[in-house]
Amino acid sequence: MITWKDVIHFAVNGNPTPDKRVEKTTNEWETILTPEQFRITRNKGTEAPHSGALCSSHELGKYACVCCDTLLFDSSIKFESGSGWPSFTAPIKENAIHYIKDDTYGMVRVEVTCNTCDAHLGHVFPDGPKPSGLRYCVNSESIKIEKNTNE
Repeated sequence: MITWKDVIHFAVNGNPTPDKRVEKTTNEWETILTPEQFRITRNKGTEAPHSGALCSSHELGKYACVCCDTLLFDSSIKFESGSGWPSFTAPIKENAIHYIKDDTYGMVRVEVTCNTCDAHLGHVFPDGPKPSGLRYCVNSESIKIEKNTNE
C-alpha cells in the first residue's frame, strides 16, 4: 500500500516505471478528447467543485484514464471526501500514477498524472481515511468508469 512517505519519495526522487507509454501530438489529443477533457488533462486544468459527473457516482467498476484507457483506480477505494471531486485512497497499481511536486498558487501540493500518458488527473493529499491516509482528488473529466458487468 502506498503511503504519504512513498508519495513524497516518488515526487522528489523519481516515479515507478509505467507498464507502457502512450504519446501523441497536441493535435492528436485534441482530436480524441472533448474540449473540457483536453483543457483539464493536457493543460492541467480543473473542473469546478461538485460539477463532475463522477463526483457522487457509486457504480462498481474500475476508473481508467480518459486519454489512454490505463486503469487507475477501483471503485472499492472511492470515498466521499466532501471536497467536490471524486476521491480515492490508492491507485490500482503502484506504477499507475506519476507524482509531481506542485508549488503553484503559493502552496506546495503533489500533482498526480497518468504514468502512461502524462494526463493531469488532480492532486493527492495526506488527509484521507485509513488504511492509506491518502486522498487522491481527481477531476471527473480525467477519468471514465469501466463498469463491472458480471454483478
